[in-house]
Amino acid sequence: MVDPLRSLERIALRATRLALPYIASRKQFLLATVDETTQYHPFEERNVHPDLPDLVRHLFDDGHFAQATFEAFKYVDKVVQKHADSTEIGTKLMGKAFGETGAVVLTRRQTSSDTSEEKGYYHLFAGGVLAIRNPRGHEHSIQDSPDNCLDHLAFASMLLRRLEDAGFRVDGC
Repeated sequence: MVDPLRSLERIALRATRLALPYIASRKQFLLATVDETTQYHPFEERNVHPDLPDLVRHLFDDGHFAQATFEAFKYVDKVVQKHADSTEIGTKLMGKAFGETGAVVLTRRQTSSDTSEEKGYYHLFAGGVLAIRNPRGHEHSIQDSPDNCLDHLAFASMLLRRLEDAGFRVDGC
């Protein structure tokens, strides 16, 4: 079955190509990735989590890659905040959520392997905040490439899926 929205998107992309003889390098990636022979947006190709806010996709499509990454990780933070029942943010939140008595439990916490996995995910969540979200929230001149942004969004998606696998809802945050 043909998806009318996808058909409209393909028509719009073709029209954009005809109307604009020169497209900035940021837009070239999207146009080269989504053309008349491809039916998938880069988000579908990278399996970006569908519950990330629509703003993330809009920012990506408009070439604002660092801001798209920042918004995705703010969303991850909000999801963890909700399930940890905390007002903390960033690494303090991740410590509270995934600590030994934290409300966000990803494993059965019965074996040393479970404990190691919990600790590892704490570091992954905290690392995402420190290394990916924070620089984009505090610096004004960060420029990400489309591929770098997609890598960040895939990482944020992996974190959200791990929460889902543990029984936590990630939609509606």
